Amino acid sequence: MTLAAHRFRASDGVEIAYGTAGPVGGRTVVLCHGIAAAGRQLAGDAAAFAEAGYRVLVPDLRGHGQSGKPPGKLLAKDFSIARLAEDMFDLLDREAVTTVDWVGNSLGGIVALPMLHQSPERFRSFATFGTAYRLDLPAWAAPMLAPLWRLAGRERVARLTARSTSADPAARALIGDILAHSDPGTVAATAVGCANYNYIGHGQTYPGPVLLLRGSRDGPVNLALKSTLAAMQGRPNFTLVDLPGGGHCANLDATAAFRGELLKFWGRT
Repeated sequence: MTLAAHRFRASDGVEIAYGTAGPVGGRTVVLCHGIAAAGRQLAGDAAAFAEAGYRVLVPDLRGHGQSGKPPGKLLAKDFSIARLAEDMFDLLDREAVTTVDWVGNSLGGIVALPMLHQSPERFRSFATFGTAYRLDLPAWAAPMLAPLWRLAGRERVARLTARSTSADPAARALIGDILAHSDPGTVAATAVGCANYNYIGHGQTYPGPVLLLRGSRDGPVNLALKSTLAAMQGRPNFTLVDLPGGGHCANLDATAAFRGELLKFWGRT
């Protein structure tokens, strides 16, 4: 199944691309990718969920994939979590979506956390993989991404990152190709915009069903998850599921378990 391609202009004029699949009027799912990735990371999952009867939206965050970016010098404020969240509200409004099951990988989960707080009624459920609800990186780290990327070479960075992200050859190939086509300036500006945040309170106050999928091979994020899990475990609306063999992009290397757990989760909501 091929995703239908769409574009619209966000409230600040930046063009946002997204794909759709599944029956119009069906229960709507958003699959949102992480930093330096693109919606095509989740295209196979979109097709599978569409065949199960869901209406699926797969955005490219601004500056990623087929989406545009602001003209001129790229600034962190143009890629802040708040700005990305506003883009996603624009998407939901364009598609006339009143309630959605949100699935976010890494940044794709971070972006939705302030949305949960601002408009909890628009979320039927919230699921993440590779996402910590709190992060506090050193101030110097994120701005170094673009120069290091250019110094090492995009292809080499893409290859090494893909190798560290997944042990599955097919997943590595897709991740590497997506990364090789990503924009270093966008990645750096986005990283600065999301290097320090604390949305644990948003997760705690959201009243709907919450699922956290934890890939067994997603080491750095699993360390960062400690404060998230300390705050969320034991809450009646929170479910933690481990995905054996899953890396940071667990949908690509623990695919059957990833899809099965989401379908099970949605079936309970």
